[in-house]
Order: sequence, then C-alpha cells, then structure tokens
Amino acid sequence: MKKTGGFTLLELMIVLVLISLILGLSAALFTKTLGKSSMDATARDIIAAVRAARVLAQNNGVSQNIVFDLETKRYSIEGRSEKVLSSGIGIKIIDPLYGEVIKGKYSLTFHPGGAVEGGTIVLSDTNRRINIHMDPVIGAVEMKAEY
Repeated sequence: MKKTGGFTLLELMIVLVLISLILGLSAALFTKTLGKSSMDATARDIIAAVRAARVLAQNNGVSQNIVFDLETKRYSIEGRSEKVLSSGIGIKIIDPLYGEVIKGKYSLTFHPGGAVEGGTIVLSDTNRRINIHMDPVIGAVEMKAEY
C-alpha cells in the first residue's frame, strides 16, 4: 500500500486546539493591556489639566480651579470644556483636611504663586490604583501606580 502525503484528522484537530488556546490567551492578555492603557491615558489627561491650570494661574495672575464631579466622573478647569473618565475607572480624592472624598464636587485651586490647595487624586480599577499627588507649595505633580 502506498502512503500519500497529508495530515491525519487527529493531527489537524490537535493543531486547531492549539491555535484556539493561543488565540484565547492572547485575547485575555490584550484586554488587560487595553484597560491599563486606558487608565494611564486618563491619568495623563488629568495631569495635563493640572499643569494647564497651574500655568494659567501663573500667567494670568488669577487663581484657577479644576472641579471634579465625583458622582458623574467628570472634571474640567473652570470655564473650559469638561472631560469624562473612561468607564470602569473610579475616582476619589484624599484631602489633607477632610480625609477621603468620594461624593459631590471637589475643587483643586491653583494660585498665581504656584501653590495648590487640594488633595491627592486617586484613580482605580479592578487591578490597580494610580495616585496623582500635588506638592502644595510649588504645585509639582507626581504620579504613582500601585498594583
């Protein structure tokens, strides 16, 4: 009996199972990475707003506020367009005087001299947390991720 070239049904089934496993694992890893990049982008947007408010206060000689609506998950420099946090991202503020603020509206105030009144912004999802801390004297911004 002469053998012809080709694959057996068992070999094809094994290859299909391996391909489906690889695709399933890569989809799970991609979804986790996508969520991480969304939270990083949100943190960078907030930091950009903080820096913009500080520069506006210094250049105009007038205090500027960033207002966070913690219930609707929106924030904006007062008088400018609002931004919305991505879904699945939680926000709270750790205020040095009032403690943890999770409801209502909260304002960070930037003074013309560079000082800032306000607390640490905490972004979180199911896997990690990002703290955005402002130096109260000079207004410098620091981001720290925790897993």
